[in-house]
Amino acid sequence: MDTSLPSGADRVPTADAGGRAMPLIGFGTHPMRGDQATEAVLAAFSVGYRLVDTATRYRNEAAVGAALAATDLPRSDLFVTTKMPPDQVGRERLTLERSLAALGCDYVDLWLIHWPPGGYPGVTSWRAFVRAREEGLVRAIGVSNYSVALIDALHAETGVYPAVNQVQWGPGDHDPDFAEAMRRRGVVLSAHSPLRSTDLDHPVLVDIARRHDRSARDIVLAWNLHHRVAVTVKSAHRDRMERNLSAVGLTLSSGEVKAIDGLSAVATTR
Repeated sequence: MDTSLPSGADRVPTADAGGRAMPLIGFGTHPMRGDQATEAVLAAFSVGYRLVDTATRYRNEAAVGAALAATDLPRSDLFVTTKMPPDQVGRERLTLERSLAALGCDYVDLWLIHWPPGGYPGVTSWRAFVRAREEGLVRAIGVSNYSVALIDALHAETGVYPAVNQVQWGPGDHDPDFAEAMRRRGVVLSAHSPLRSTDLDHPVLVDIARRHDRSARDIVLAWNLHHRVAVTVKSAHRDRMERNLSAVGLTLSSGEVKAIDGLSAVATTR
């Protein structure tokens, strides 16, 4: 397989996630499964992605594992994220062992609690996550869809903040107070579904896209990267993968960023 990076892909910015450099743009795999997922991940690697995002609930960890086994890229060059469903409280170690077996890995780079269990912090699960990190089965631990209060509850009980909080985030969800709260706690803010809540036909985005001769989608991804928010993007089509990754080379002006910030419908910190 050709693993050379296309122009700009070697400049993907990173963030410190528990001492591991996490690429700020990665490849999401939901809802792909089977051969489609394997082939898409291999294509993403060849395009230049180095972070692949999966989850127990996606039911595609084995397919992602097949891609990890087939690539010529060293494991140390890849960043593998998976997530534990909240209904697996009390079975954290078993869930992780099954994920590692499906992925064919000795460790994952990032393991997340997919949702707050029952709306609560999930302190017992978090303690199990901390133990897994101490044992080297995971490099970094984090959460997904957590509020500031829930993150503070984990820290109050264990003394450990998540390395990452993956939430739905885009121009329509922009909350600078929440982002600053994550930054103060040393938590990397990561966006799943960065386009879901965004009106890509909004005149502000259309105008900025026209000025850069790019798509509104490209502008949204570049806006996230400007704010140092990690994004996972998904597509089974190689040309779209390349286009998404090219957002790393797109620079927005301060005025453009401010205009996109203004599209937020979020009124208060989460």
